[in-house]
Amino acid sequence: RGVPREPGARWIEPGCKSCACQGGQVLCEAVSCPVPCSHPLPAPAGSCCPSCSGCLHEGVARAEGDVFSPSDGNCTVCVCLAGNISCISPECPPGSCSSSSLADCCSCQPAKCSFRGHTYAHGARFSLDGDECTICICRAGEVECSFAPCPVLDCPQHQRHLGPGQCCFTCRDPPAPAGCFVDDNGVEFPIGQIWSPGDPCELCICQADGSVSCKRTDCVETCPYPIRIPGQCCPDCSAGCTYMGRIFYNNETFPSILDPCLSCICLVR
Repeated sequence: RGVPREPGARWIEPGCKSCACQGGQVLCEAVSCPVPCSHPLPAPAGSCCPSCSGCLHEGVARAEGDVFSPSDGNCTVCVCLAGNISCISPECPPGSCSSSSLADCCSCQPAKCSFRGHTYAHGARFSLDGDECTICICRAGEVECSFAPCPVLDCPQHQRHLGPGQCCFTCRDPPAPAGCFVDDNGVEFPIGQIWSPGDPCELCICQADGSVSCKRTDCVETCPYPIRIPGQCCPDCSAGCTYMGRIFYNNETFPSILDPCLSCICLVR
C-alpha cells in the first residue's frame, strides 16, 4: 500500500487485522482477543479487543468497583470487579422474618408482636390502655412506644392550655380588647371614645374589636369672608365677616382700609 515495512515488522490494519512482513510477503490474520473476564466492556475507540477495566451488565456499563442491584433482583446486590459480575442474594428463612428489612426482600412474613395480652401484626399502630397520648408500633416482633407528636404553637407561654383528656397544649383565645392603643406612649382610649387626632376636621372612634376608625368632615357651607374659629373644623358664615384680618359682626358698617372714601358693611347671605 505504498508504505515500506521492515522484515519482521507487525502492525494493525483497519478491520482489526494483524499483519506482518515476512520474507517479502505481507501476512494478515484477524486479531485474536483472549478475554479473561465474564462481562467485559466493548472495545474502546482505536482498540480491537474488549476491556476488563469495567463491566457491561444488562446493557449498562458499570465502573470498576461499582455496587448495584439488578432491576429484577429481589434485594440482590452485585459488584463489578475486573470485568466480572459477582452477586449476593439474601438468605430468606421460612416462616417469620427476623427483621422488617428482610421482609421487604423475602416472601416471609414479619413476626407479630405480643404486648399486654394482645397480638399485633407487623406495622400495626396502637395506643396503650387508657393512655391516648402514647402511640406504639409493632416492628418485626418488637414494640416501640413514643409520645404522640404535638403541633408547634405560635402563642406565648401564658396563653397555652392543656384541657382534660388532651395530650397536647392548645392556645387560649386572646382576651377581648378593653380599648384602643393609639400611639407609642401607650395612650389607650376606651371602646366608644370619640376624639380628634389633631385635625379638627377628622374624628376617630374606638371600635369594639380594639380597632380605630376615622372619618373626615366635609364642609358644605361656604362664603367669601367667613369667620374661622380655632378648634372648629368648618368656617362660620353666620356669625359675621373676616375682612383684612379683622372680624366684623352682621350688619356692621366700617370704612375700607384700601379706600377711606368707601364704606363697607358685613351682610350674612
